[in-house]
Amino acid sequence: MTNTRLSPASRHFRALLLAASVLGGATPALAQEADKASTVDELVVTGARVSEASVAIGTDHATATVSITREALLSAPAGVTGLKMLESLPGFNVQANDALGMYEFGNSVSVRAFNFQQIGFLLDNIPMGRSDQFGGSPIYRYVDNENLLRVTASAGAGDVALPSYASLGPIVDYFTQKPSETAGGSASFTLGSDALKRGFLRLESGKVGPLSGYVSGSWIKGDLWRGPGTIDRKHYEGKLRYDLPNGGDLSFQTVHNDYYDYDSPSITKAQYAGTAGDIFGRKGRSFAYLGAVPLSVPLGTPVIVPTASLPQTVAGIVYSNPNYANYYKFAVNKRKDHLYGLTLNTPVTEAIDLTTTAYYEDKGGYGVSPEDYATSKGNYDAEVAAGLTGLTAPKGLQYGRSGIDGTRKGITAKASWKFAFNKLEAGVWLEKDDYHRTQARYNTVNGDPDGAPLLNEPVHLQRDYVSTRDTTQFFLKDTLSLLDENLKLELGFKTLDVDYNIHGKRQIADYRTGRTPSIDANWKDDFLPQVGLVYSVNPRDQVFASYSENMALPRGADDIFSAASPSAPGPKPETSTNLELGYRANRSTFNASFVVYKTEFKNRLQQFNAVVPGSPTLESFYQNVGAVKASGAEFSGQWKPDLLGGKIYFNANLSYNKSKFQDDVLNYRSSATAAPITLPTKGKVVPDFPEWLFQGGVTVEPTDGVVFNVSARHIDDRYTNFLNSETAKGYTIVNAYLDLGDGFGAGPFEQIKARVNVDNIFDKDYLGTISTTVTTPASFRPGSHRTIQFTLSADF
Repeated sequence: MTNTRLSPASRHFRALLLAASVLGGATPALAQEADKASTVDELVVTGARVSEASVAIGTDHATATVSITREALLSAPAGVTGLKMLESLPGFNVQANDALGMYEFGNSVSVRAFNFQQIGFLLDNIPMGRSDQFGGSPIYRYVDNENLLRVTASAGAGDVALPSYASLGPIVDYFTQKPSETAGGSASFTLGSDALKRGFLRLESGKVGPLSGYVSGSWIKGDLWRGPGTIDRKHYEGKLRYDLPNGGDLSFQTVHNDYYDYDSPSITKAQYAGTAGDIFGRKGRSFAYLGAVPLSVPLGTPVIVPTASLPQTVAGIVYSNPNYANYYKFAVNKRKDHLYGLTLNTPVTEAIDLTTTAYYEDKGGYGVSPEDYATSKGNYDAEVAAGLTGLTAPKGLQYGRSGIDGTRKGITAKASWKFAFNKLEAGVWLEKDDYHRTQARYNTVNGDPDGAPLLNEPVHLQRDYVSTRDTTQFFLKDTLSLLDENLKLELGFKTLDVDYNIHGKRQIADYRTGRTPSIDANWKDDFLPQVGLVYSVNPRDQVFASYSENMALPRGADDIFSAASPSAPGPKPETSTNLELGYRANRSTFNASFVVYKTEFKNRLQQFNAVVPGSPTLESFYQNVGAVKASGAEFSGQWKPDLLGGKIYFNANLSYNKSKFQDDVLNYRSSATAAPITLPTKGKVVPDFPEWLFQGGVTVEPTDGVVFNVSARHIDDRYTNFLNSETAKGYTIVNAYLDLGDGFGAGPFEQIKARVNVDNIFDKDYLGTISTTVTTPASFRPGSHRTIQFTLSADF
């Protein structure tokens, strides 16, 4: 299948009309010239946690762009993931299962009209591809905060030059530090709640001739805050830089991440409230998997709730009761990821510069989930009846293993040419992503939930497929500097072409029918424009505006093409338009950015029951269900008033967002036997998108070497399903940190510091991450309890 949008001629005509209206309207709009010094002076405010406005509020950027500075990154709890740090930015609704955001399947992000899988992520010019936990490259596996220079986010539309097939507009760019010119390093050690231990070490070679480099490592061990199980992460980074004689540089970087953790369950509101009749009596935010195997008792034995024993459901099968799946040891995740990048930055002439990056990623790992006896027996019987050999009858609770491996390799190249009042940029991105997934259920010794897996005894097979994605993206952009460079106009466009194939056994039905399908799809758009301008009203104030269009690879493509028979139609790509108008200011005591926006994305994907076209078969598969529109406003700023003697400063982010469905869902079936109905979703609020978000803080520097901060974050009420029939209550979390030792050194140490972080000071009990649904009650992950960390660090 191939999906192509409007004809190039009509698209060009529309874009030209838009550009003409921008030029002729004498209204401020945006331009982006990131490498040119800002026409706005640096922020006069100084302080241990205040940065220049050009970084914090995105001076001269074409779109609403804000940054998390290095100062803020180093103030966060040690080990917090780069994804969870986004919660400090305006408009970003970040939910996590734990205080550090370590548990991958417990993270969620939404901004404006988009979720985590519709946001593009980059690391030092390297596109991170999909954010899927299975097979993707989620950014939190690839960064340590201590090595980051800044995190820059565009909530509505990233630069047209940035490579991504996942983004429908939002782009988050992570930039690591350059190697230091002097030899030395840094080290830290952290102790915290839930038996947390973390160490970090970074060694700098200093500059040796044209060479400089560093290596770093971090190690985390701890317990899950909710229930039994542990986390274990080993992370290594390195960078080598070679300065070229012509003023350019060649740099090599590598990241290696080794992660192992145990799962914790999502729960419904009824389970949270203790009204679900849980056989083990679990309830509240501590609702978790079991830390001990319940005693097996004979079939028919009465059970008094809560119980520590489970009666057999099949006589003679000791662990046949499905509730043995609540034991924790068969709920684990293991990942190993390796990333390598080589980047050349070089001037070709005085007016022409070239940047190119080649990268290679290798990934592998597995996830484990338990499967109860009855489910395994039914699948085993069906596959044996279909003629599959080499299977073994289930013995009790089965060990369900999902294996993954794959490689991703690509190259980006960009050239820029400055002439007259123009800066012309052009570039290309090429990538090939190969991914292999397997899934099967295996016996354990005696069928015991605590028994060793018997990988030589498969009970039934579920998946064994390979999927590939071949991506080509091209962009062209011209930035015009007019009116003594006070007005900068940007005109650009990109093309995106993604070829997709999935081949092999995608689901259980493929094994039962003996089919091995190979499915091809293509999504492309030859003209995705971005236009805008930025106008410097004076040296301290700017007005900006932008318009952009985007297309994305259907999120979760493997799940989409695995959910139904090969005859089920593939989806159209999701597409979006983003319009922004904003103002930013940089004054002697404050800086601020304010933006209003309107966003629409079409062809939203959702899994529903429907009749497969061309056949009478009813299946559950992913379909395009209409459009979503979002509008709102975002504010970000910091203020250091003179009247308080420069000892106190404030920061705040405030966002208002209204995201609504624009269409009803036609021919919806709640089950295979239900009659088709029209689902009244038009005008409903998109679930998990709060209307209001606020984060604010106050920082106090009472004396040299002491910094204290307290901050609060408020998330408004959120709907949990398409019909808006259930709500997750809003909540406010208060955090604080105390830094001691800025500027203090002793012996071989240039600086020695101590920091205490307290998250959720008042131990707020709330429901955080939502697994949204269409019509039914959702499931949730409770937010973490109060956590405390103590970190001792030194530079040498």
